Amino acid sequence: ADRMTFLEHLEELRVRLIRSMVALVLGFLASWIYHEEIFHFLTEPLRKAYPGVKFITTGPSEALVLYMKMAFFVGIFLAAPYLLYQVWAFVAPGLYAHEKSYAVPFIVMGSLFFLGGAAFGHYVLFPTTFGFLIQFGGEDMQFLPKVDEYYSFYSWFLLGLGLVFQLPVIIFVLARIGLVTPGFLIAHFKYAVLASFVLAAVITPTPDVMAQTMLAVPMLALYLLGIVVAWAFGRPRQPAVSVEG
Repeated sequence: ADRMTFLEHLEELRVRLIRSMVALVLGFLASWIYHEEIFHFLTEPLRKAYPGVKFITTGPSEALVLYMKMAFFVGIFLAAPYLLYQVWAFVAPGLYAHEKSYAVPFIVMGSLFFLGGAAFGHYVLFPTTFGFLIQFGGEDMQFLPKVDEYYSFYSWFLLGLGLVFQLPVIIFVLARIGLVTPGFLIAHFKYAVLASFVLAAVITPTPDVMAQTMLAVPMLALYLLGIVVAWAFGRPRQPAVSVEG
């Protein structure tokens, strides 16, 4: 195949971004139909820790904007397989023909790990964290959470976990292509520790050290899983075999 020029790469990127945006809009529209159900689901972790808790708003349009944000948030997960396909389609021209066969595992496993990361945050990390924090309120403090602050924390954290859970999938593809090895990953583990906490600090919307640690620890666990994946599935990179007639 002919190599793409820089302008052709830019045009390809533009097309992929437009298609991704269309998918996100469609995901938003599909989610908006169930915006009230989505609100109850996304606030469930906090309401379980604080039974009877009431969220407060400080503006007349805040509830509408919140519903729109939540519908768009869920739309991201609905569009995730197509978004991953667009990512793969953009990088595929730079791969050998036999390496392009990893598209299906990348899209399927990437989607499952993305959902798995979000589910881990929703069902495990958030209930555990809120259950721990509730004991410090005491009877002298009434907890009245501002709904947009809760959603901001919740959404950024879950998106961060969804992206972080892509690490084993990315390592799988890179190991199959031959770009990373278990030895390389082990040798750079100390940098992975530093990168995990830096990335956790960037992703979490608050300077809460506990929240950052909650995100960094799963990151390191996934990195270690990636080492196992690279050991099990990795192989040296081999160029496509040309057949001369």
